[in-house]
Amino acid sequence: MRSFEDAEVSVRVTVFLGAPGSGKGTQAKKLCQAGNFVHLSTGDMLRTAIKEGTPLGKDAKTFMDKGDLVPDKTVIGLIRETLSHLKPNQHVILDGFPRTVAQAEALNTSPLTQVTQAVLFDIPDEVLVERLTGRRVCKQCGQPFHTTHIRPKKEGVCDLCGGEVIQRSDDNENVVKRRLEVFHSQNKQLVDYYSDKKRLEKINVNQSADSVQTILMELLK
Repeated sequence: MRSFEDAEVSVRVTVFLGAPGSGKGTQAKKLCQAGNFVHLSTGDMLRTAIKEGTPLGKDAKTFMDKGDLVPDKTVIGLIRETLSHLKPNQHVILDGFPRTVAQAEALNTSPLTQVTQAVLFDIPDEVLVERLTGRRVCKQCGQPFHTTHIRPKKEGVCDLCGGEVIQRSDDNENVVKRRLEVFHSQNKQLVDYYSDKKRLEKINVNQSADSVQTILMELLK
């Protein structure tokens, strides 16, 4: 297992745990707008690498298109590279990492990060399937849309930049269900890991985004 030993900063870390579509990314972005937080989403970083056609991106795509987890070596490399550019004493929200106990241990034992808590986003699977299969995104600027909740004014066209609005390849129903299976098989171990360390906070996110935001702001003071 590669570690974070060659990163150059020490940062406070809050880990967001939750299935795809549970709102981790949305809430992390809101927190960044409201305070001194840095949001690191491994999903976003991997999709950027795929879009740019990097060797890492091509490798990751073969796993993501099937709904499987990207190997530890690839993900840890992304996190290490990003951490090395952060300023000291920043509060980092990790979204999508760790996904395995081995990754959690690598993060927890590093002198360069302080994992203060893990927040579990709790929501029923049937709600997640509806959310994910209906998700759409602008191919050009990344603006999110949804077939029922946030439809673009013109079908298939981004309201912001005029780019093409598409469904991501990993948001079709078969892949979504596979992603949830993989998530649940891994997540119980992580929940137990952070619970044993008295660092786990569980919140119900099947409510309004504003209500969830209020809860998170109180937790992360």
